[in-house]
Amino acid sequence: MKRLAVGVVGCVLLLVGVALLVLPGPGFVLIAGALALLATQFEWAKRPLDYAKDKASVGIEEVATSKFRASLAVVCALGMVAIGVVELAGVRLPHVNALTAVMLILSGLFLVGTLVYAVVRARSNAAADEPSDH
Repeated sequence: MKRLAVGVVGCVLLLVGVALLVLPGPGFVLIAGALALLATQFEWAKRPLDYAKDKASVGIEEVATSKFRASLAVVCALGMVAIGVVELAGVRLPHVNALTAVMLILSGLFLVGTLVYAVVRARSNAAADEPSDH
């Protein structure tokens, strides 16, 4: 019964994540979460989950080591949050509704959180690589 429940919930999350790749929202995060859930019960889900983890690590490292990419990501995140806030404040924007506005704000905040994580991780890795005086 547990395997069936994990399978159903994981597949639903996976499908929603795929839809969020073209809609505003954190599609890749939801896909990774779905694969992590599915990997607890299904062996086939471990391989794409490992691939996603590797790609995420590479992406985080690239953003943390490139000031241009980090700056561009901050600008995009602030733009998404701003568009969402403006829509929710009552200014009607074309092709944006309240749900889209909320998803834009959440995606922007998630992107900022990812950037902070990338920078903190890069700094801790750099500190660990420095030779100690002892």
